Amino acid sequence: MLRFFSTLLLLGATLHAAQPNIVILYADDMGYGDLGIQNPQSKIPTPNLDQLARSGMRFTDAHSSSGICTPSRYALLEGRYHWRKFHSIVNAFDQPVMDAEKLTVAEMLKAKGYRTACIGKWHLGWDWESIKKPGAELQGEGKKKFFAPDAFDWSKPISGGPLSHGFDYYFGDDVPNFPPYAWFENDRVITTPTVELNTTAPTAEGSWEARPGPSAKDWDFWAVMPTLTTKAEEWIGKQKQDKPFFLYFPFTSPHAPIVPAKEFVGKSGANGYGDFVVQTDDTVGRVLAALEKHGFADNTLIIFSADNGPEHYAYERVKNFEHRSMGQLRGVKRDIWEGGHRVPLVVKWPGVVPAGKVNDGLISQVDIFATLAALVGSDIPASSAEDSYNQLNLIKGEGPSARDTVVHNTNPNGYALRHGDWVLIEAKTGGVSKVPAWFDAANGYSKNTQPGELYNLKEDFSQKHNRYADMPDKVAELTAMLAKVRTKGQVR
Repeated sequence: MLRFFSTLLLLGATLHAAQPNIVILYADDMGYGDLGIQNPQSKIPTPNLDQLARSGMRFTDAHSSSGICTPSRYALLEGRYHWRKFHSIVNAFDQPVMDAEKLTVAEMLKAKGYRTACIGKWHLGWDWESIKKPGAELQGEGKKKFFAPDAFDWSKPISGGPLSHGFDYYFGDDVPNFPPYAWFENDRVITTPTVELNTTAPTAEGSWEARPGPSAKDWDFWAVMPTLTTKAEEWIGKQKQDKPFFLYFPFTSPHAPIVPAKEFVGKSGANGYGDFVVQTDDTVGRVLAALEKHGFADNTLIIFSADNGPEHYAYERVKNFEHRSMGQLRGVKRDIWEGGHRVPLVVKWPGVVPAGKVNDGLISQVDIFATLAALVGSDIPASSAEDSYNQLNLIKGEGPSARDTVVHNTNPNGYALRHGDWVLIEAKTGGVSKVPAWFDAANGYSKNTQPGELYNLKEDFSQKHNRYADMPDKVAELTAMLAKVRTKGQVR
């Protein structure tokens, strides 16, 4: 009997001594208050995410690098603040923003023997110039300019995408509301665009938002998330126990156009967006079930988060459905108030990350790089991941956060610095998305009359009381700290 238990202990130790599989599930435009377990007043059921949180660690002070899509993805994959290079999103047919000379998370893990895949929304650019035909020009006017389907040679491989940055496999539609509306596999478009998409369709909530351009015939926006989910399940099923894998699964939901599949319509109390979040939660459940089915669940590190806060439709959702996608935070997508970048974050790794814990430590998605590097024993070159902190002790529940400072930014006109309990907004306002007057009145917000904003989040989680005028010394301290981070690198 003693020998039996010794063998079990040895098997358990061997399991966790092996490199864990790593899965990053990345929601698109999902708010801090959309995670049911994090918002007692939520009108959206998220049973799979709630269970993931109960079986892992939920972080209440986690942040994306930006309040918009592309910059946050860049920062996560490179371990570097996006604003060191750019601020805006990659638009349709823009060139790549990733740095060829810098290591990505995928490249780092691949060098450690991982099989790597990206399934879903890339939104970091491709080298479209390499397949654009000579003389091809934009058509239309203003914001409705687009390329015709025959402007590109779709039979050619396209560099600059996931396979150029450490991923062995890619499947996705690049961006759900940007052309080309087609499926990509690896470095090619596999459903040739033959028509121009220049129409709108009714969505469950919000605006259509799909920009005109080349499309595969009969492209089905409602089928995107179901197809991506099935592909993720299939890819997991092809993996082997003797080789660790890394799956980066950036969802296209609940980003606009808000197109929940038929079986999810009416499943929430928060309109079409709520239904799309229910579908997002279902995808999480299906990925978790696939890991369990194929014997990977016990040695897989799972990270769930989102790229930024909820779209501005969240305000009408508060009025009409009493659901606060931003929770008690101020701000939504694009803002440098907390609601623009404080996002859900759940980490699970059985036997390593304590189950059922809530962690209030400060953590940024920029830290994922250094944390995973420490986990797999990889040295980070001095030229890469310069803003990333190793948070392995934090997620194991063995110590405090490795950082007490983080910088938030969405555009070049405003930065916010978080240090300890304090947030300095070096701008006239932390808002970028328009706030309805009724919302400010109902929630006790007034127009800022100072050159900037200063809040103590411990005392003022909802950022209602601007201390900028009465605490000049704190303003000066944080202003100097922000300048140092921006010019000389991270404060450690």
